[in-house]
Amino acid sequence: MAITIVGLGPGDPKYLTQEAWRILNEASRIYVRTREHPTIASFPPDKVIGFDDVYARGEEFATVYEEIARRVVELGTQPEGVVYAVPGHPQVGEQTTRRIRELARERGLEVLIVDGLSFLEPMFTALNLDPLEQMGLQIADAMVVARRHYPPLEPSRPALIAQCDSRTLASDVKLTLLNAYPEDHPVTVLSGAGTNMVAIRQVPLAELDHSSQFDHLTTLYLPSVAPGGSVTDLLEVMAQLRAPDGCPWDRQQTHESLRAYLLEEAYEVLAALDCGDMEALREELGDLLLQVVFHTQIASEGSVFRMADVTRGIVTKLWRRHPHVFGDLSVSGVGEVLHNWEAIKADERNQKSDRQGPLSGIPQGLPALAQAQAYLARAERLGLSQPVDLSTIATWLLELDRAPNAEELLGQVLLSLANWAQQHNLDAESALRTVNARLAAQVNRHYA
Repeated sequence: MAITIVGLGPGDPKYLTQEAWRILNEASRIYVRTREHPTIASFPPDKVIGFDDVYARGEEFATVYEEIARRVVELGTQPEGVVYAVPGHPQVGEQTTRRIRELARERGLEVLIVDGLSFLEPMFTALNLDPLEQMGLQIADAMVVARRHYPPLEPSRPALIAQCDSRTLASDVKLTLLNAYPEDHPVTVLSGAGTNMVAIRQVPLAELDHSSQFDHLTTLYLPSVAPGGSVTDLLEVMAQLRAPDGCPWDRQQTHESLRAYLLEEAYEVLAALDCGDMEALREELGDLLLQVVFHTQIASEGSVFRMADVTRGIVTKLWRRHPHVFGDLSVSGVGEVLHNWEAIKADERNQKSDRQGPLSGIPQGLPALAQAQAYLARAERLGLSQPVDLSTIATWLLELDRAPNAEELLGQVLLSLANWAQQHNLDAESALRTVNARLAAQVNRHYA
């Protein structure tokens, strides 16, 4: 009792290995995942049994592959075993192979893998591409990319996206890729590699789905974007700057010495937002990201934490705090989202050994007006909001010039105004910054 999984190669029968040819010819029956493969025609039709009927039901691929795997394993329990043939190489992009091996292990069945030429080798030939000369060549399945909102790829490294078998799938892949690549990024569409019907065309990413020329033998090739286009590139630059032969100034910096730069870059991002300058915003966000990478590199040198720990921490936190997106919780609107968010954060605080208070996490270094509104927002989510009486604020303002505690009274006025802004979904800090910018412009015009 055994299961033999044979690789049929990329398409042309000449690419079958000698071992595969021998096994397929000696087998009394050949079970194939699909008859839609050119090599199948080399064998007597009555000898080949396909699982195309499973595909015909229109079920999801995961369900299809599960049923095929279970059928193959069941056939493998027979005394003569089973020969199961799949396109390409059994271990390259073949989900049924993985599942068959899992099920066979549970039942104590032996699985023999007969190597076959995958789609990769003839594709490298058609593209005149040496994968070892391409730094970090990436390979992804089109279905996996299509299911993502952001591609699981580094844009600064070349990438292959395999099995882009329909125009609909190509459209979904395009939408995902556009979150990381420019619209005019060149995409090479290669069909039929390993057959005598190879077709190659190049299109801008934005026009990827303008054609219907896609099938199960279609692969997309994306060259890398300009150097420096990924966070990994930035991490490499920072590691080099901090290396023994790097920059003396960068090597000298510590978490403490960088504090002022972090605050400065954050305020410059705010300034770019205030003036609506998108080019400045792009540049300032880069400067702010540099500070994150700088601190992370220093920490990694001391084996305190690394970038993977930083990103893992925030990603898992976002998963945990958004059960209505990443879980099965239903919400009715923003109000319920905020209520759940606060409850989750309260639970997180309770799980910490130091039992932090309800206002923990709000930075002490925030500007006073922004800090006040942050406190008020937290209190509101905890059900502790207070109504604002504008007439009382007006009375306090009239009393300011003769009040013995004018500074304290002014603080109460500002806090109440921040409360009013919070209850009307306004950002008090941004409002004051806008007026400040207007005042600065008036002064500059006066002295121009």
